[in-house]
Amino acid sequence: MTAAVRTVYPAADPVPLVFDSPHSGSIYPEDFRHAIDRMTLRRSEDAHVDELFAHAVQEGAVLVHALFPRCYIDPNRNRDDLDLSMIDGVWTEPVNPSFKTLQRGVGLIWKDMKAFGPIYNGKLTVSDIWHRINTCWSPYHDALQGALDRLHQEHGRVLHVNCHSMASMGDRTTEDGEVPRPDFVIGDRDGQTCAPALTATIVETLRGLGYSVAVNDPYKGFELVRRHGRPDEGRHSIQIEINRRLYMEEATLSKVEGFLDLERNLAVLTRALSKLAKDTAALSLTVDRTLEGSA
Repeated sequence: MTAAVRTVYPAADPVPLVFDSPHSGSIYPEDFRHAIDRMTLRRSEDAHVDELFAHAVQEGAVLVHALFPRCYIDPNRNRDDLDLSMIDGVWTEPVNPSFKTLQRGVGLIWKDMKAFGPIYNGKLTVSDIWHRINTCWSPYHDALQGALDRLHQEHGRVLHVNCHSMASMGDRTTEDGEVPRPDFVIGDRDGQTCAPALTATIVETLRGLGYSVAVNDPYKGFELVRRHGRPDEGRHSIQIEINRRLYMEEATLSKVEGFLDLERNLAVLTRALSKLAKDTAALSLTVDRTLEGSA
């Protein structure tokens, strides 16, 4: 794989706003020797999310998105989030596997596809792991960190929107169980990763457009939001999960008629966020917990 990540720069006057889509990649490397069929693997993709936010550069934002699939290596996991049982050889680096890694097999390197079974017939070598880190995981983190640092240096603040999609229903392996999900779930790790104005702007804009929105339930934000969200330093990070039924057929990943409506409405949201990114005062206001829950 010659390129692992794409960074698209503003087509309008730049604002301190970065969107990233770590899970929309669909270029499968030749050395990804998976045993499970490709279409089953593709169920793990946040398919088309990079396209849904492609308009962001027209509002002065930067867009960073992965080209490789998350099941090959997941940029929304820390480098030490490894299951040693899937490695053939001695891994000499520190490890700190998360609950999702140990219980669901979805750590830095995915091991299982929930009810569909194991991804590999055997173990991966130490060199396999390092290759994926060096060619995919590290370049993604470097690209996102670079974009955020540059804008923070120029403006004294930066807003980071971490973009994902979610299945329309939970299942027995997920945090929420077998229940239908709202249109959007917004995660700010219980208010820890951004100013309240960022959460409020997203929630109020989406609800105003007629969508149902939950906050921090069932998703609070994972590694990228945790890593980059330091509001006391003027670094504000938040996660958006979009219900896939709004824009695609989940079994085939094909777009449905609602894709264009969603794309237009996300452009409305991006304009609101671009305006907020210019408002230093709004980003320092105190929290309003009336936004918690779903509508």
